[in-house]
Amino acid sequence: MFTGIVQGQGILLDVIEKTDFRTHVVAMPAEMLPGLALGASVAHNGCCLTVTAIEGEQVSFDLMQETLRVTNLGQLKRGDGVNLERAARFGDDIGGHAMSGHIMGQSELLERVETESNTMLRFAMPSGLGKYLFTKGYIGIDGISLTLGEVNNTGFAVHLIPETLARTNLGRVQPGYLANIEVDPQTQAIVDTVERVMASRA
Repeated sequence: MFTGIVQGQGILLDVIEKTDFRTHVVAMPAEMLPGLALGASVAHNGCCLTVTAIEGEQVSFDLMQETLRVTNLGQLKRGDGVNLERAARFGDDIGGHAMSGHIMGQSELLERVETESNTMLRFAMPSGLGKYLFTKGYIGIDGISLTLGEVNNTGFAVHLIPETLARTNLGRVQPGYLANIEVDPQTQAIVDTVERVMASRA
């Protein structure tokens, strides 16, 4: 489980293509390395990946074809930054909201509006996920727990504080960027349950 609080930015050092999958070698921030072991889970732009090798600050992760297909990790190239979060442990503070690390879709950034005190990002509605998005509800964007602002039939907006802009990739993304999306699992469970109950009564 993850909390949607990005702990650092990693830099993709190498992309190693293999049969039906690839390996990403990432330079992880020093503060995220203590206790990291083979088999540990680390979210990359919100996608849960498993540590396969550790050489100092260089940490390797294997990505299956399905992961490359449904997330934006397949678009990364050497030198790109990636949002990182290690799996939550019992007793950790949950500063964001519970997230599984399973990407449910992607959404295109349509508009970026910046003022002195606020940055607003407007995204297209991710296919098939609109019924789970509500104003003031939660959403995971590239692994970042955010509160939804305006939601309509065509998309949704989020408002970012300077700390989020400084600590995550959302400080630099521009219109056209495809972000990984994970909807709030509690909202998804409620909506799906209500739909099943209503369908059974129909």
